[in-house]
Amino acid sequence: MTTRKASSETGWNLDNSYAQLPGSFFTRLKPTAVPSPKLIIFNEPLAVSLGLNVLELQSQEGITVLAGNRVPEGSLPLAQAYAGHQFGHFTMLGDGRALLIGEQITPCSERVDIQLKGSGRTPYSRRGDGRATLGPMLREYIISEAMSALGIPTTRSLAVVTTGESVFRETELPGAILTRVAASHLRVGTFQYVSNWCSIEELRVLADYTLNRHFPDIEDVENPYLLLLKEVVRRQAKLIAKWQLVGFVHGVMNTDNMALSGETIDYGPCAFMDTYDPDTVFSSIDVQGRYAYGNQPYIAGWNLARFAETLLPLLHINEAQAVELAQDAISDFTGLYRHYWLAGMRSKLGLSNEESQDETLIESLLNMMRKYRGDYTNTFRALTLGKPGESALFDSREFTLWHEQWQARQARQQEGKAAMVELMQNFNPAVIPRNHRVEEALEAAVKHEDYSVMKKLLQVLSSPYVYSSEQEDYSMLPEPSEHPYRTFCGT
Repeated sequence: MTTRKASSETGWNLDNSYAQLPGSFFTRLKPTAVPSPKLIIFNEPLAVSLGLNVLELQSQEGITVLAGNRVPEGSLPLAQAYAGHQFGHFTMLGDGRALLIGEQITPCSERVDIQLKGSGRTPYSRRGDGRATLGPMLREYIISEAMSALGIPTTRSLAVVTTGESVFRETELPGAILTRVAASHLRVGTFQYVSNWCSIEELRVLADYTLNRHFPDIEDVENPYLLLLKEVVRRQAKLIAKWQLVGFVHGVMNTDNMALSGETIDYGPCAFMDTYDPDTVFSSIDVQGRYAYGNQPYIAGWNLARFAETLLPLLHINEAQAVELAQDAISDFTGLYRHYWLAGMRSKLGLSNEESQDETLIESLLNMMRKYRGDYTNTFRALTLGKPGESALFDSREFTLWHEQWQARQARQQEGKAAMVELMQNFNPAVIPRNHRVEEALEAAVKHEDYSVMKKLLQVLSSPYVYSSEQEDYSMLPEPSEHPYRTFCGT
């Protein structure tokens, strides 16, 4: 892969290594122009880190690029082909409303994808219009930036622009385009596509590209493709553990939504859990609970098994030995996930060392939270502050006994109280993107063109571990409702 010197006042420094791969992996085409783009929100800190000129990008010329009306110098726009298991059913997919405009080489010599989401029809649109609406694009902006602030690997959002045209779903809605930044858009589904519809040599090309792009340290080894599989397994185990530790529910863990880089990708029907319940489902279409909060580790393992299947021709010339190698690698996921999750849960309870009974202590708390319908985030927040309030959970005899056991467990550590509280503050967010707050911000933006609510929310979410007074209001739960919160695969 080559690097390029920035050649425009805007700071675009684009390379196109993916465009050098076999032509069957993508389709070259330009974004569809829109009538009157308007910048709604712009991520200045992210732009600076990418080496982009903040003022130029917010000028009319810069906005035309963010809207897809003009491609920047050095761009070779393309729509990527991929496949995927969607709710367990395999199908051909691809970028149906997004284009990769290139790979930005940052001032730190990092390579990141720049993608326009909502940029028009592609050969993979499958009867769709290729457009996106404002609400879901703003949702992705809010949640992805919140996830980044929480320290969870994620794609990022650079900007959202409205297009000046309506998009028709159930109703007429304002059209919008999101500029997404990602380590790459290589997915499990990318390998599934190449494995099913391309040659073994093309599969090897894709695997070598992935190794070079994300795992450059894997070289001069006997079986680099086995190490590729193991590293993807490790990264996903770590990622899913981080999701579980903050109560994040992705909502649509199809194989095309699992990025090989280990980043969280695609924020459709996602949400954060309030009341602790492993059966929590928000997506309106997940009627069987396949992607429920408690199922996310199991689904990740299932998805990784599908990835391993694509690599079988590369793992070993003998199919039986290839299957054995793949099974051994996949079997590591459960132990790795449990390791990362337990380490995180210990930190959430201020435990800096390990004892054999820690898992029992953790599970006992979670079982009480479920029994008494304790709020996941606020329970740990209260423990961190040392101020359990009045609630069915904290008023129970079970909690009193558990609290005594926890205090005794902390007392067996060498660290003082201040160090334990600091550890807990670093792992227990004081604030998350509460679903009612996100909806409040989206309603103000979409219905009333009032973006102040969203900007205030983003400001609060940008420092989730500071435990500031302004976070108090944003930690409050919504008013009780007879109707469970539902999210939709918005486009």
